[in-house]
Amino acid sequence: MIAAEAPIVTRGLTKRYEALTAVDQLDLEVQAGEIFGLLGQNGAGKTTTILMLLGLTEPTAGTARVVGLDPARRPLEVKRRVGYLPDAVGFYGNMTGRQNLRYTARLNGLERRDADARIAEALDQVGLADRADSTAETYSRGMLQRLGIADALIKQPSVLILDEPTTAIDPLGVVEILDLLRGLVRDRGMAILLSSHLLSQVQSVCDRVGIFAAGRLIGQGTVEDLATRFGEDTAHVEVGLELDGPAETERAAAVFASLDGVVGVGRPEGPAAGWRLDVRPASAERQVRQAVLAACVANGLTLSTLRASAPSLDEIYRRAVHQARPAAVSAA
Repeated sequence: MIAAEAPIVTRGLTKRYEALTAVDQLDLEVQAGEIFGLLGQNGAGKTTTILMLLGLTEPTAGTARVVGLDPARRPLEVKRRVGYLPDAVGFYGNMTGRQNLRYTARLNGLERRDADARIAEALDQVGLADRADSTAETYSRGMLQRLGIADALIKQPSVLILDEPTTAIDPLGVVEILDLLRGLVRDRGMAILLSSHLLSQVQSVCDRVGIFAAGRLIGQGTVEDLATRFGEDTAHVEVGLELDGPAETERAAAVFASLDGVVGVGRPEGPAAGWRLDVRPASAERQVRQAVLAACVANGLTLSTLRASAPSLDEIYRRAVHQARPAAVSAA
């Protein structure tokens, strides 16, 4: 028996296809008011997990609850209450955005008056109000993704599940999509499950991250939690200086290298770049920042910026997958 307080809960969720285990003993909780990112390469098990949560494929073993319902036993009810955006969203190209949404509303049994009010609200929220009456075939990929989110919002879900929502979208479109998702969490308190293989985008928008590899969830938590678990207990500090020539650069490097807790000094690679100090243990990061400030004053170095550098999800992911490989081999 599993608790169902969180909008998405799984325990031991497993999917096998003959000799292939696509998802292996997945324990997961996604809370209301958060964006949870499933991070992994293609084939890691992310899409299979989503299909089981939506009741589109049955698990081989384990249990799941989505908005308190078992998707394997009550798939239609889950679909009515959960918004879903697949990786390849499709609309009728000869119909306008508004007409496509009306079609979805009819499929969900909404009366025309209620549907039109919800459609207008959703189009405004995703920033498509001014293009609502243009045909979908004239939409860019990013606009189609936003229309897909509007389509998912028509039934006013408390849970939104998105499979690779920013694939093949230009950088500006990506920013718009991610800002939209953050706004949905802020304004509606939704639970959003987002699957992606794009590490930087996951890091920029997700509250928590689950790292998927070969069907297994090998780590989950905030980026800081994952950095502590899979990192080398190393933090990073970025320092910007106004330096006058190579001699002063060499002096600055020597000053930073002499500070307690600094185990590496990365020099700037261009005039606008900053120094990157590796700090160990990670808990010494604050003390090192204070020491940098004092050292700059004592040595006449002109400090322009000083800040802690967020851990790179790319580095965390690589280390997590590398650490998981021995366990996967021994279990085979």
